[in-house]
Amino acid sequence: MPLLPVLEAPEIIISYDTENQWLYADWQGEHTQDSARVGCHHIQTALGQYPTSKLLNDNSNLSRPQMQLTEWGVNWLREMYGQGLRFVAWVYAPDYPGRKPSDALVRYLEKPTVLAFDDVATAFLWLSRQQVRQAPDGLPGS
Repeated sequence: MPLLPVLEAPEIIISYDTENQWLYADWQGEHTQDSARVGCHHIQTALGQYPTSKLLNDNSNLSRPQMQLTEWGVNWLREMYGQGLRFVAWVYAPDYPGRKPSDALVRYLEKPTVLAFDDVATAFLWLSRQQVRQAPDGLPGS
């Protein structure tokens, strides 16, 4: 996949996949709730620079994930929806301790559509199959 670098930091690398026209967030190393929020702000900034309806959120390179999806994260996803994000393929870190609570929150989130995966290949395939409906004003629909 041809990736255009957007942001490169020790904790997260964000790229724009020019072929698939989506953002790819590759989380690195260890994260806490606070550092995860910083990474989320970076993704939101990237979405402003490269408007797209899809995000491949890859946590497979996290070594010690110490965070989980919280109310703050749900609100952040709703803000991202307001910016045009419609689909998130979330690849869980290996041995992710926050999986059950995160799964529970994702189940109740309607917009954007978020699906969790155990590997990047399956997440990639699912995300590539998602179709964004256009609203009458030409903007991405729900």
